[in-house]
Amino acid sequence: MADAGGATVAFLWLYIVYCNVFKIAALLFSVASIVASETKDFAFHAGNPISQPATAKDLRYLLYDVNPPEGFNLRRDVYIRMASLVKTLRKEGDWVLVLPPWGRLYHWQSPDIHQVRIPWGEFFSVTSLQANVPVIEYEEFIAESGGPFVDQVLVLQHYAEGWSDGTWEEKVDERPCIERLMYSKDKQGYYRGWFWGYEETRAINVTCLSAQGHASVLAPFMQSNITATSVMLDRAETVLHDHYAGKDYWDTRRSMVFAKHLRIIGDDFRAKYLNSTDEKDHTDYKEDWRLIKAKLGSAKGGPYLSVHLRRKDFIWGHREDVPSLKGAVKKIRSLMKKHVLDKVFVATDADEEELAKLKRMLPEMVRFEPTWEDLDLLKDGGVAIIDQWICAHARYFIGTSVSTFSFRIHEEREILGFDPKTTYNRFCGDSEKECEQPTHWKIVY
Repeated sequence: MADAGGATVAFLWLYIVYCNVFKIAALLFSVASIVASETKDFAFHAGNPISQPATAKDLRYLLYDVNPPEGFNLRRDVYIRMASLVKTLRKEGDWVLVLPPWGRLYHWQSPDIHQVRIPWGEFFSVTSLQANVPVIEYEEFIAESGGPFVDQVLVLQHYAEGWSDGTWEEKVDERPCIERLMYSKDKQGYYRGWFWGYEETRAINVTCLSAQGHASVLAPFMQSNITATSVMLDRAETVLHDHYAGKDYWDTRRSMVFAKHLRIIGDDFRAKYLNSTDEKDHTDYKEDWRLIKAKLGSAKGGPYLSVHLRRKDFIWGHREDVPSLKGAVKKIRSLMKKHVLDKVFVATDADEEELAKLKRMLPEMVRFEPTWEDLDLLKDGGVAIIDQWICAHARYFIGTSVSTFSFRIHEEREILGFDPKTTYNRFCGDSEKECEQPTHWKIVY
């Protein structure tokens, strides 16, 4: 399938270059505005102590990052938590969420592909995100705030003593750092760190914060103790969802619309290799996510089975709920026969050796296999999204236990209106005695 979507991808090269021209123009305009402003008021500049006033509107910025080993789909989950926190902060101030650039993730292992400092717009519709909560790309933050400086970094951590008396309570306290800080002071007294590959970025202050509870537990502390214009929460995965699977959760999740060029490539692949279109599959899609309210069971899906088969670190850890290739193929064939499907789309991170075995055992398997040129354009993250988009449109889906990649497909199919019985399914380990299936988290509008 090396030529899959080739013509579409070529067109999209021009589309993305076209869009980037306007991004650059907007960035230069913002910088010019800042320079003009600073000429009038030399006293204000980025990097001043946190007691300095913000803009005329007292605009404040929330930035965040997560533990480096965390994968693409867990990071998407943390975004939902931070969006909820910003909504809470905005009740008493004008806060904007700064989207952390993508890059250097464990599963993004394609050689010779530059995958650092990738803006969210490469993978998601930023306009759709903004319909839910105010967000900007990191480079927009640099332009608006006057430079690559973060006033205050709060490194989140758990409490060293654990739960008090074994009792759970929500609390936040400034505490000594438990682990070695991943920041170091330079000769000018600024803090250097990873900062998503932006080597020029510096932090003014870095403090450790023990936090226990939902994301919104941070709001009172930040409103009472932090006066900085820009605040970054590192290790943001430490806090929990405010309202998991509630309306606020689903509003944010629904707003995470995949970038249009990725959906176009996925749709082109479906039509070309899987005889699948929105019209035939009853999966009509609207660009404004707020207008999509599909009834469960209304989506039929394309005439193919879709599979997410997680391998690598899952089998290295000898997980009992992950099947062998032989066990997975046996289940796949059983489902194809049951649902009268003669094609199976497979999304997998299997290595070359396992992939070759899988192809021999399952010759009817279909995969999205980009060329190097496609991959250079789409990045590993874009290919993963295309895989998820194709999986989300199948007649029936089966995924891997506790995989966030599979979880995100569950949610996408829930949004599209598929019968839960065709969505919340997983492979069982060859010797697994109790094979509990995924929980159905019903969408809330």
